[in-house]
Amino acid sequence: MDDIFYRIWNLTSYLRNQVLRILEDLVFGNADLPRPSAVFNDCSLPSVHTYAGETLPVPGKRKKRLKKRSPVNTSVENGDTNNCSQSFPINPSIFQGLVIPLYGLRLAWRFTFACWRRFLFLVRCIQIKTQSLVSRVQKTLHGSSDDIGWLQRTPGMPPVKDGTTRFMDLLHDIRNGKHTLPDSFVYLLIPGLFSNLSPLYFVSTKRFFSKMGLACHIAKIHSEAAVERNAWELKQYIEELYWGSGKRVMLLGHSKGGVDAAAALSIYSSELKDKVAGLALVQSPYGGTPIASDILRKGQIADKETRKIMELLICKLIKGDMRALDDLTYEKRKEFIMNHKLPESIPLVSFNSEASTGPGVLSTMSHIAHAEIPWLTLPSFGRGDLDSIRGCKVPVVIPLAAAMAVSALHLKLRYGEKSDGLVTCKDAVVPNSVVVHPERKLDHAWMVYSSWKMDPSEPDASEMCEALLTMLVEIGKMKDEQGE
Repeated sequence: MDDIFYRIWNLTSYLRNQVLRILEDLVFGNADLPRPSAVFNDCSLPSVHTYAGETLPVPGKRKKRLKKRSPVNTSVENGDTNNCSQSFPINPSIFQGLVIPLYGLRLAWRFTFACWRRFLFLVRCIQIKTQSLVSRVQKTLHGSSDDIGWLQRTPGMPPVKDGTTRFMDLLHDIRNGKHTLPDSFVYLLIPGLFSNLSPLYFVSTKRFFSKMGLACHIAKIHSEAAVERNAWELKQYIEELYWGSGKRVMLLGHSKGGVDAAAALSIYSSELKDKVAGLALVQSPYGGTPIASDILRKGQIADKETRKIMELLICKLIKGDMRALDDLTYEKRKEFIMNHKLPESIPLVSFNSEASTGPGVLSTMSHIAHAEIPWLTLPSFGRGDLDSIRGCKVPVVIPLAAAMAVSALHLKLRYGEKSDGLVTCKDAVVPNSVVVHPERKLDHAWMVYSSWKMDPSEPDASEMCEALLTMLVEIGKMKDEQGE
């Protein structure tokens, strides 16, 4: 019976030592550090054996049997019990009482360290967000300062010639009734972005050319489509006119229409070089426009929200393609121009102008459409019958000139660049073209929408288009003579 109780006592002592060792490992966390168990080990036991790396107290009766199986004896059996007590005279209960406080300190240290790491993480997140916000603000304020006029700064681009003087001479002759535009060509007018919203886009110019007996057409394309899609449609349109009339086609594109026409000549140059006699780009953002880039630039403030608003306007309301505006950004134009060069054999004229920002433009109205009033039936007072009022057309006018003036003033103050309200003068210059820049203040919409109050002493948009095409014919003759 004594042997059984002694074994139970030894087992509980062993379990106690194991629990203390676990707590010591948690507190100290390093096996190389001295532990309290090294001080208050069971030196007072009658005999201790090491078996499989653990210390077990053994009763005296079984000492001999366990001694045969144990590979290593402890120092207690070698007579070192007294040495143990002499080396460590400190009471082990002191260290046993310090285990829980040390464990609490360890938990407090871990908690403090975790809080500190969390604090550093939050500081890092705040720093990253602040840097992102500062970068967005800088990108928004910087805008398109480095992109405006990039074509002139790009090495290897063909030079341009100034044809303003010759243009003014031709315009003066046209004003005096001298019309030299030949009927040996088919003249195709290509409208720009959002032209489908206005039924009077290029209508007055087409009527003016038709009165002179010239074959003139307005390209029926979806102006709110991507540039490459319109380039394919224009290719089909040009080939249809060429094979139908047997005459080469003279192109005049306004705004995005000029970009679409240039893309058609660049992509399908081998198919169109013998069918196209020349191209006049009127106020076209050939190099891009800061308006489109500032709206759709990634990485600026509220870039995602702005793009969603434009997608709602263009895709949902107008039923257009967002790429129509995206293709006019500097990023897209640089990529396209570097991959698709205009053929040098086709005559080119690029026309740019500067919008007026004076207070007088606020009262200028642009005639963009007609609103037809239907038949109305009204009672005739004093008689028994009814009077009918025949429907009539009422002109629709909007202050486009005022909007262009505000936009041009914005570009002038922000970038210091002259523009027609949407396209800067530098970005409308096409490499290897004859550049025309009149002194008269003309906004972006003037060339296609006639003013409500026109000055008879000044040339109108139709006469300017005739002068541009006449110059294009002359340039083509000069190229043919040089080729011969």
